[in-house]
Amino acid sequence: MRIALCLQADHDADPKQPAMTLPFFKYHPDPLATGSVAASDAACACCGQARGFVYTASVYAVDDVEPLCPWCIADGSAAARFDACFSDDCGVGACGDGLPVPPEVVEIVSRRTPGYATWQQEQWWTHCGDAGMFLGPAGRAELEAFGPEAAAAIRAEAGLPEGPAWNALWRALDKDHGPTAYVFRCTVCGALGGYYDSL
Repeated sequence: MRIALCLQADHDADPKQPAMTLPFFKYHPDPLATGSVAASDAACACCGQARGFVYTASVYAVDDVEPLCPWCIADGSAAARFDACFSDDCGVGACGDGLPVPPEVVEIVSRRTPGYATWQQEQWWTHCGDAGMFLGPAGRAELEAFGPEAAAAIRAEAGLPEGPAWNALWRALDKDHGPTAYVFRCTVCGALGGYYDSL
């Protein structure tokens, strides 16, 4: 499933100019919806161009290299130029089914895919020997919208049986204020999964 987002970077832009299409990220297909990419007139620290969008989540590098455009993340130039990563490679597979993930997938997730904001250190859920697609942060309402499979996956990853402890966590889950669930979809079988995090 390929998701392409065609968005006008500037509402006052020349209508004859085509809308800017964000690069496709297999493991983070809609970084605009998840909040990891936002509209901005800032010039990218890597390519020097103002392309209408910048990355908003963590950059792990020795020097401050913000802002970065999604295109320099996608083609690997930001990672190469600044020796940067956007998700901790040790976090890829920190939750999920425990099957090994090829090193090239870890490389793509950590160095060529937008990361996402969490309360603690992010993890990248894996399943069927591949990294999952990050669908976004979720509170109770968002998990309900995903359906019962999403809530069951978060409960299982938390190691909580049905009962008072899970019910208390379920009532507390909040997309913006934590504790927050982070939802993924398997690229192989389509299963939902993820984990939760809090301050």
